[in-house]
Amino acid sequence: MRLLFAFLGFVLLTAATPAQKAPPVARTASGTYVLGSPTARVKLVEYASYTCSHCADFSTQSQAVLKGRMIASGSTSLEFRHMIRDRLDLAAAVLARCTGPRGFFPTSAAIFAAQPVWLKRGIEFQEVNAARIGLYPRPAQLRAYADGAGLTDLVKARGLSSAAIDACFADGAEVDRILAITAAAPAEVDSTPSFFINGKIVPHGGWAQLEPALRTAGAR
Repeated sequence: MRLLFAFLGFVLLTAATPAQKAPPVARTASGTYVLGSPTARVKLVEYASYTCSHCADFSTQSQAVLKGRMIASGSTSLEFRHMIRDRLDLAAAVLARCTGPRGFFPTSAAIFAAQPVWLKRGIEFQEVNAARIGLYPRPAQLRAYADGAGLTDLVKARGLSSAAIDACFADGAEVDRILAITAAAPAEVDSTPSFFINGKIVPHGGWAQLEPALRTAGAR
């Protein structure tokens, strides 16, 4: 648990500096979140899963330049689209969105940063308890997996109460919306993370491959 909160503290300390105006966050009609200026010349779309190690690597490696410079400058925006792979991933997505538009991206970064801790716990918990939890209704299943992995503690540290968390897991329309975002992914999205720049898919790769493509498109 100490390691989990150490990761969380790291993310908070490496966020935008107080002197920097926070970029806007908007929610689209489909329920995805967009970070950055609506007039940004470079529009980046990311399809990602919270249980994907490559997605966690991208989140950590891109943070300083993508969010700290390119998005902060107004040249670039980032739309995050869920690619749900399993129940732990879905539970993490519900909790990230439970923190609201302003909290979504920082909470996602915290979840990715702590992935080595909570994902291991979650897999072990699932192996022991899957049969029992499979008898629960969906909200209780997701809450049980979040509790077992330690994800609930992570978002409580960000200010969410147990009552708020319960309400988010009980919001069936929002959970269905998350799953619909995954179902609507184009056929080109065959792995995570996958990226589109101004509507065109980028060849598979991490931050080292994406950064030059963003700069070519006009990110600064």
